[in-house]
Amino acid sequence: MGIIAWIVLGLLAGAIAKLLLPGKDPGGIIVTMLIGIVGGLLGGWLGKVVFGVDSIDGFFNLSTWVAAIVGSLILLILYRVIAGNRRRA
Repeated sequence: MGIIAWIVLGLLAGAIAKLLLPGKDPGGIIVTMLIGIVGGLLGGWLGKVVFGVDSIDGFFNLSTWVAAIVGSLILLILYRVIAGNRRRA
């Protein structure tokens, strides 16, 4: 996949992660989009390392989308934990 496809996939995965984890995020929509892009890369890497599968076969493969959404969910939860702690202090 090209870089443009990764950006589009990440933006959509970030939006889906936000729908699955509703609530107020400390960074807004821009940060959620960036989390989606990085989460897509993280999900692909985790799928390859942990499960030994090539989860980034193509844009329209289900495994690519699942990996990107799971990676985005992981990063969104971590971001909420870290940013939420800083906000309270």
